[in-house]
Amino acid sequence: MDGHAGSGKTTFAGRLAAALGGAPVLHTDDLATHEELFAWTRRLDEQVLAPLARGATARYAPYDWVARRFAATPRRLAPAPVVLVEGVGAGRRALRPRLAHLLWMELPDVDSWRRGQLRDGPELSTFWDGWLPAERAHFAADPSRPYAGTLVVQRDEGYELLAGPAAAV
Repeated sequence: MDGHAGSGKTTFAGRLAAALGGAPVLHTDDLATHEELFAWTRRLDEQVLAPLARGATARYAPYDWVARRFAATPRRLAPAPVVLVEGVGAGRRALRPRLAHLLWMELPDVDSWRRGQLRDGPELSTFWDGWLPAERAHFAADPSRPYAGTLVVQRDEGYELLAGPAAAV
């Protein structure tokens, strides 16, 4: 699932995983870095998608955003009938052929960013100063929403799933 930072991807992924009986969730934040906010496609492919496609357990070292380095101990992600991948850019062009279905969190960028900044607090304001133009540039060059089969709208009580732009094609 893809969407703007602060749009609710992680929360929705957790709820969807539970509804699917404990489906594993991979957060692209574990693969991105301060220096490579969107340059994690190769890590995802080599460390996660390729092993899972072979039926093998994936192993990847999650990035520690405080220490600014990858963890020494890798995480394991066992193959499963459904593996959820969530994060800004998860529906990018390079990955779409490998996705069974793309969900987009339907919340405008400014609303998402406001929520994300409130969530992260003033101590991460410098990070957000760099993040906003990076996210704008990413989606300008490689938009995901037009390829989403489902739009996820958060309501006061739960979520509403709507047919996405790609569902009409």
